[in-house]
Amino acid sequence: MTTRLQVDSLGISFLQRGEALAAVRDVSFSLSQAATLGIVGESGSGKSACCNALLGLHPKFSTRLSGSAKLEGVELINASERTLRSVRGGRIGMVFQDPMTALNPHMTIGRQLVEPARLHRAIGRHAAWLEATRLLDEVGIKKPAQTMQCYAHELSGGMRQRVLIAMALIAKPEFLLADEPTTALDVSTQAQILALLDTLRQRYNMGLLFVSHDLHVVEQVCEDVLVMRSGQVVERGPCKQIFSNPQHPYTRALLDAIPHTAKPFAFVPGAGAAASQLSLQNIDVVYRKGRIALHAVKNASLSLRRGEVLGVVGESGSGKSSLARAALRLLDIHSGEVQLGAQPLHQLQGEALRRERKRIQMVFQDPYASLNPRKTLFDTLAEPLRLHRICANQKQLLQKVGRLLDDVGLESRWHRRYPHQLSGGQRQRLAVARALAPEPEFLIADEAVSALDVSVQAQILDLLLRACKEQAIGMLFITHDIAVVRYVADRVAVMHEGVIVEQGDTERLLRQPAHAYTRSLLGACLGLELPHTKKQ
Repeated sequence: MTTRLQVDSLGISFLQRGEALAAVRDVSFSLSQAATLGIVGESGSGKSACCNALLGLHPKFSTRLSGSAKLEGVELINASERTLRSVRGGRIGMVFQDPMTALNPHMTIGRQLVEPARLHRAIGRHAAWLEATRLLDEVGIKKPAQTMQCYAHELSGGMRQRVLIAMALIAKPEFLLADEPTTALDVSTQAQILALLDTLRQRYNMGLLFVSHDLHVVEQVCEDVLVMRSGQVVERGPCKQIFSNPQHPYTRALLDAIPHTAKPFAFVPGAGAAASQLSLQNIDVVYRKGRIALHAVKNASLSLRRGEVLGVVGESGSGKSSLARAALRLLDIHSGEVQLGAQPLHQLQGEALRRERKRIQMVFQDPYASLNPRKTLFDTLAEPLRLHRICANQKQLLQKVGRLLDDVGLESRWHRRYPHQLSGGQRQRLAVARALAPEPEFLIADEAVSALDVSVQAQILDLLLRACKEQAIGMLFITHDIAVVRYVADRVAVMHEGVIVEQGDTERLLRQPAHAYTRSLLGACLGLELPHTKKQ
């Protein structure tokens, strides 16, 4: 008999200052084992809220649920904690969007995988350990036995997300809820994970509810799709039909927002104040754990002029983020030089280094980790403005904060909110605003738009590119998305196992890649355009 997950008229409201704010209204769908259903929509549309409600992961005292969600007759909405514990991880597994907040920083990866295996499958510790190691290998971890002994902070973003997928699958659930499971992964790893999920879904007769802002991924993975906007379903049907012939204006707008291949702003050689340059020469970055030395970056050299965008692409763990942090001196380099104009950043310390850092700002991959949860939006943006004395008085400070919020698509009236009151996409827009606040000469964007839905992604990309053009900001743009790097970058550098294997003009390099690894990246790309957006 086929197990069915049936959701009827699901409603979710959040209580704020005694007022109920409707986040999800009248959402209904059904999902059978071995079937696949995608949910797409903008950040804040209610996609993740639906998944959380099914497993009772919403804040209990500030959330009101209505409607019904049944797993073979077992009611999940407002169910007891005992019922939910038996379902969570056992019958329904979940892959969360943010691995740094989902993984326990105080426990090794092995302990975190063994725990659900023993709880839901009633197997011994040794058998659970072997199964966890095997599953890590299956999801693409290169050294699974070694990874079992690691902590979350010792892994790259892509490796952490693959650990989450293994954790969700280890109890062999009947259904898997995947909330942006491949957002932080490069295209080759993304293709591997999607193929793995499809293989496991068929092997274990598992239903898949797949939440994503990436329309390419949903089209590849799912048979059917729901399109959500402002907490409501505006369109539903088979993926091929919806994406080739969308009926609702919002669905058409989502498809039209996918980055085109034409770059909206072109770099003009020599532009920028005295063509100031950020230069990295022969950079080596080495991480040490006891007697073990890991060479994360090996003899890497690149240069970036003001007003120019240099993209850096490569697999998870290839050294992209380590190179970015070396440029900003957020970690010590083993050897090499970092020059910012005439200033040797690799030699500066203390106050001298802090002064120069105003000239380079960074947008990190994970806004949950980079934003202070105790600071309001106003305080988050006011801090760098005060520190670098950008505003002469409080009036100018208020005006500047308001403009920054408006520029990144956040309402200025939200200035007293905290990061946890924003969606993932809204948090990343706040991180972009904070990076632009000190009026830097150079910007380092580490997967800055990877967690955003396509419409917000397009807005942020255009915002960053416009800032680069109008303020002559040079941008080092790190991404795993080939379509995005083609859209934003004047030049591109390809990294593999810590080495820059190829760099050059973006269009030339992507049309005629010289290195085998670059060709493999392009071959793994899931397609740059959906049928709806293809040029005629």
